[in-house]
Amino acid sequence: MKYQEALDYVTNKLEELSNYDYASSIIYWDLETGAPKEGIRKASKVLGFYSGESHKILTDHKFNKNLDLLLENLDLLDTIHKKIIIETKKDIENIKKIPLNEYKEYSELLSQAQPIWAEAREKNDFSLFLPYLKKIIQYKQKYVNYKGYKEHPYDAVLDDYEPGITVKQLDVFFENLKDKLVPLILKINQKKDFISNDLLKLDYSIEKQKEFSIFIAKYLGFDFERGLLKESAHPFSMGLNKYDVRMTTRYFLNDLQPSLFGTIHESGHSLYEQNIGEDIWETRLGGGNSMGIHESQSRLYENLIARSLEFWIPIYPQLQEAFPENLKDVTLEEFYKAINKSQSDLIRVEADELTYSLHIILRYEIEKELIEGKITPEELPKIWNERMEKYLGVTPPNDSDGVLQDVHWAAGLFGYFPSYALGSANASQIMNTMRNKLDVDKLLKEGKLDKIKGYLGENIHKYGKLKDPNEIMEIATGETPNSKYYVDYLIEKYSNLYEV
Repeated sequence: MKYQEALDYVTNKLEELSNYDYASSIIYWDLETGAPKEGIRKASKVLGFYSGESHKILTDHKFNKNLDLLLENLDLLDTIHKKIIIETKKDIENIKKIPLNEYKEYSELLSQAQPIWAEAREKNDFSLFLPYLKKIIQYKQKYVNYKGYKEHPYDAVLDDYEPGITVKQLDVFFENLKDKLVPLILKINQKKDFISNDLLKLDYSIEKQKEFSIFIAKYLGFDFERGLLKESAHPFSMGLNKYDVRMTTRYFLNDLQPSLFGTIHESGHSLYEQNIGEDIWETRLGGGNSMGIHESQSRLYENLIARSLEFWIPIYPQLQEAFPENLKDVTLEEFYKAINKSQSDLIRVEADELTYSLHIILRYEIEKELIEGKITPEELPKIWNERMEKYLGVTPPNDSDGVLQDVHWAAGLFGYFPSYALGSANASQIMNTMRNKLDVDKLLKEGKLDKIKGYLGENIHKYGKLKDPNEIMEIATGETPNSKYYVDYLIEKYSNLYEV
């Protein structure tokens, strides 16, 4: 079999696979942003069909024979095709261990579970979601056994989002965060009334919030000619390709922060996807890297940029103009302190930077125990509430604000949560380097966000999956991931804010 024929054959099949992925993503988007409830059954079957066809392509004998020929001739491939072939082989090694019928059934299950989760959350009824969650966990436990692991079963699901990261490494990472940050959190808890954020809890017109969400996304650089912003129960982003990037946010009448910072967070993800290199955007490499890299961009925009005083200098007047009844007499300094108030909160996505990682640690520990079978899904509401009290000193009054608050388990995303903390650490490291090369504060004060977007695009976004996560961090910062910058940033910022 000739090398070029093999390359053409594999390329054509990967294009076919890409078409199935695109169609599936459109259906998922529709299910999350407004599809009628009675349409879920048919949509689930179609998603099962697409996932089955994808499985057939990746496990097909002829496809794999051609792929193996290319692997034997990697030196003949250019850098992009070489990476595509290596990544495809890795995907196949994972997927071929899963029986076709289970692969299709799992895809159908997830498409059914997410709308049920949203209903359960709205009705504050964990029992509605429990049967679906039990099945998802059972499939995950099977997947772990199919995939295999060396030390801890949770390593198998971690690898799906953070290649190479292990429980052993994460335990050290999280222990370091707890050792360094909890003493500061305890000090700040003693001064919990030092800063007030009551001004953010007034009534804010939903329509005005929607208008400002569009404004802030555009201000950050999101291109609405190549993207959409809609509403969903839980904010998320979806990069179909760099010319079709979609995101959602959510709105509450009596709280400005969820829509404001939810939109900024998802814009960080979406800017990444919109700035993928032209040379790879139509390939399997044409999306964001590991979730720790992806989250570094959303957390960088949400926290290190948008919770800074400098960011609001050019645009705070627009926010005041949008909500004059609430903000007309509020100074920029007062607003800045309000959006950075640290307090033990129930909701992860609304947590301040300092306490955020404790929310992640809670989920990380619960997921490990679920995968190991040490705890059962039925116990989750009780365990969740006990650990919220243990780590954050607050107990959820209901399951909607507790165990049902995140969509991730309904989407099968076990192993994803640690990426939020890793992403926050990466973001601080990236910002530290960027500050050495750009006058970030000056750019923010002058509203020149395009310079920052350009820097991130050149050093991170354009590479997509062409580089490994550690390679991306070395390009962007000159070193592999280092949590020191994250800890130092939080201690300095919150010590100054709270004068401790």
